[in-house]
Amino acid sequence: MATGEVQSHIPTEVYLDFLGGTIEIHWDYHAYLMAGIWFILVPISIITIRYFKPKPKPRGITGKIKFTNVSWWWFTFHQYGLYLAIALSLGGLAVALIVSKGFSGTVHSIFGISTIVFGCLEVVSAWLRGTHGGKYYANADLDDPSTWHGDHYGMTPRRQRFEAYHKTAGYLAGFFAFGAVASGLMQYPMPIFTNVLLVVVLVIFVACIVWEYKGRAYDTYLSCFGDEPDNPRNKIRKDL
Repeated sequence: MATGEVQSHIPTEVYLDFLGGTIEIHWDYHAYLMAGIWFILVPISIITIRYFKPKPKPRGITGKIKFTNVSWWWFTFHQYGLYLAIALSLGGLAVALIVSKGFSGTVHSIFGISTIVFGCLEVVSAWLRGTHGGKYYANADLDDPSTWHGDHYGMTPRRQRFEAYHKTAGYLAGFFAFGAVASGLMQYPMPIFTNVLLVVVLVIFVACIVWEYKGRAYDTYLSCFGDEPDNPRNKIRKDL
C-alpha cells in the first residue's frame, strides 16, 4: 500500500436505518477522539496522580476525600479524567461498530477493543479498592484507634490486591492503546496528525523525566497518611 493510501476495506459511507439515509464516514474524527483520549487525556490523568501529590507531611492529608476538597484535586482529576476517558472510548467504539457493521477482526479492532476492555477493568478495580481510613483523617478520633481503620491506611490484603492489579494492568492497557493507535494510523494514514501526536508524546516523556529527576513522584501512602513511623505501611517498610 502506498504511503497515505487508505485501505480499500475501510467503509467511507454507511446507510443508517434510523436516519433513513446514507451518511459519509469521517474516520479522521474517530482518530482524533481515540488518540486524544489515550495519548493525551489518559497520560495527563496518570501524570497528575504520580507527580502532583502533595509533599508528605507528618499527618498527611486530613481533609475528607471529595470533589470539592482542593487537597485531593490530584486524585479527583485522576479519577474523573479516567472516567471521562472510558466513557468517550465506549462512545467511539460504539460508533465504529455501527459504521463498520460489527467487529471487523482487523489488528486495529483487536487492539482497540482490548484497550477499552482493560480500561473498563481499571474502573471496576478502582470501585473495589476499599475504604480509606487514617489516624488523622476527617472522621477519625485520635483517641480511638478503632476509628482509624481503612483498607488503604491499614494496607489490607484487599488494598494490596487492588494496587498490584490496578497499577500493573494500566501498563497493559497502555500497550494495547499504543497498538490500536499505531495500527489505526497504518490503515488510515494521517501524516500531519501522526507527527503532532509524536511531538505530544515526546513532550510528555521529557516532562516525566524532569519530574522524576526532581523527586516529584512522592509515595502515595506517605502523601495521604504522613511519614510517622508508626503508620502501618511505614512499619512494614522501615527495614526495606
